[in-house]
Amino acid sequence: MAPYANRELLKDRKAVGVSQGSYLRVHFKNTRETAAAITGLELSKAITYLEDVQAHKQVVPYRRHNGAVGRTAQAKAFGVVQGRWPVKSAKFLLGLLKNAQSNAEVNGLDVNELEVKNIIVQQAPKTRRRTYRAHGRINAYQGHPCHIQLVLSPLQASVPAAGVPASKGEKKEELAIEA
Repeated sequence: MAPYANRELLKDRKAVGVSQGSYLRVHFKNTRETAAAITGLELSKAITYLEDVQAHKQVVPYRRHNGAVGRTAQAKAFGVVQGRWPVKSAKFLLGLLKNAQSNAEVNGLDVNELEVKNIIVQQAPKTRRRTYRAHGRINAYQGHPCHIQLVLSPLQASVPAAGVPASKGEKKEELAIEA
């Protein structure tokens, strides 16, 4: 895991629930799309959503890695037309969510007031195998594992509005002097 990924969230590790997995044998692209779908949800809604994905009741919308992804009517709820039901990715993320929930309980946080604040999915080194082809040839047969880090934090109160909005021409120093 890259140390820069969520340094601000992890300044006080007792204020959040963290879980991570490294070199997980689950496809990076599917996991990235599934993680993007649950980022920002409340913990209970995220768990329900991932269980529904495993049962094919809700779809994971594919926005970035959507080449040759089929269309489905369930994806209309997310404003896209392409989607899949990545069961293995949902299973791994569900396990990490429950682990982060347990870690948050140990830290004394209320489980009903948690949201999925940040999920980082990064590519791990490819696993290399070989497949045998016709006429004595051999081709690469690679896996695409990933690293996942998940952060649960308490639901935040609304952020107060700033006093003076900055116009395009003003610099930050000028605003600091006026205040």
